Amino acid sequence: MVKLNKIYTRTGDDGTTGLVDGSRVAKSDALMAAIGDVDEANSAIGLAATVLDPASDEAAMLARIQNEMFDLGADLATPPDIQFGFGPHEMALRIVPSQIARLEDEIDGMNDALDALRSFILPGGTEAAARLHLARAVTRRAERAAVAASATRDLNPIALNYLNRLSDHLFVFTRHLNAAAGGDILWKPGATR
Repeated sequence: MVKLNKIYTRTGDDGTTGLVDGSRVAKSDALMAAIGDVDEANSAIGLAATVLDPASDEAAMLARIQNEMFDLGADLATPPDIQFGFGPHEMALRIVPSQIARLEDEIDGMNDALDALRSFILPGGTEAAARLHLARAVTRRAERAAVAASATRDLNPIALNYLNRLSDHLFVFTRHLNAAAGGDILWKPGATR
């Protein structure tokens, strides 16, 4: 468990930050951009959750995802283990395939009740859906940043898969929320010409 008694340490005053294994990287490193984008996506998801009924299934889904986003940040900040690679073990918190499978199950459950898309949809609708559209866009950025970071260092491929599936989940989630309030806002190509 994490226990923080003191928030500032001054260890980052030189422009570096520590990874889980104790190594230090520049705060401008591509890996730190990815971890920062994951944190921002998690914050956007939290903002969306504030307008949902806390006792709802939707709020429970977002709570699970927010916890997993912390797992994801820890995974990205943990270099591969010499013995276990990216496999989960006592000293490393890793994203695992069952977390992706759960996202897929939730996507399928929400999508089964939705009409097929007839057009691209505009970000908006209910307040919760609009906030989740923003979270989806930030999640896509986090995925791009993680893929960029993976070009220069080994990252858990399951973590990258999780980000891809999460953006799909958030997209379907927005459609699910908007379906209860009259449906998606459809793009009308060239409508203002």
